[in-house]
Amino acid sequence: MTRRLVAAMLLLGCANAAWARERIVTLAPHLAELVCAVHACTDLVGVVAYTDAPPQAAGLPQVGSAMAINAEAVLALQPTRILAWDGGTPATTIARLRELGLPVESIAIRDLDEIAPALESLGAELGHAADGEAAAADYRRRLDALRARYRDRPRLRAFYQIETGPAYTVNGDSPISAALDLCGADNVFASLPSLSAIVSPEAVLAADPDVVVYTSDEDRRGMAAYWARLAPARAADPARQVTVDANALTRQSPRVLDGIAELCAGLDRVRRGAR
Repeated sequence: MTRRLVAAMLLLGCANAAWARERIVTLAPHLAELVCAVHACTDLVGVVAYTDAPPQAAGLPQVGSAMAINAEAVLALQPTRILAWDGGTPATTIARLRELGLPVESIAIRDLDEIAPALESLGAELGHAADGEAAAADYRRRLDALRARYRDRPRLRAFYQIETGPAYTVNGDSPISAALDLCGADNVFASLPSLSAIVSPEAVLAADPDVVVYTSDEDRRGMAAYWARLAPARAADPARQVTVDANALTRQSPRVLDGIAELCAGLDRVRRGAR
């Protein structure tokens, strides 16, 4: 009798644990990375387009893109928690999901130093407090090491280029500028009034940056043709051009440090080879 009672209680406990398990949908790629960083990846049931890491998150059902969420697709996944991107997920999307009775929580990360607290907070909320604290400690250690390594590097004037026809760039409020600064470089267009803007070839020539940085998925032929037309500029020299992984460099997750390390190494190559 006692054995049967214990067995029944154990089965009930397992059922309750299964019932209580989170079902998380993330509305931006970096949010899925944060969830997985605190070892809660198995609780993810839905993500958005361009969620490419880690592999177990990349293969999950998609509910649209970060800027265009399919509310019905989210509802069909029966989430217990939806993580939205504060400052990124449209307010109308959040309102629509809440109208459907879905629990939406916004996560705000505005700079590199806010990623560690986000890991700690998310870990605690998802029942992975120790994992969140460990992930945060590792992130802080790596960030501090990068800052110490590149703190005294000779400063470079950098142009972060997006596309070629026309060319876009970012201002000083962009996380890209923070990454450049950590690596010992200054954004030549930091004073632009908007976060991103078109810049003319004439403006690029006038700025005459020491180095141009662009992502590895840019059209290489287009970039080569663009800079061939700006041959007097120092950054027209291929040795002064640095390519980076955009997904790593722009994600507000521990992965950003991989992108920054790649950027810093590229800028160091320019320093060593500068004429």
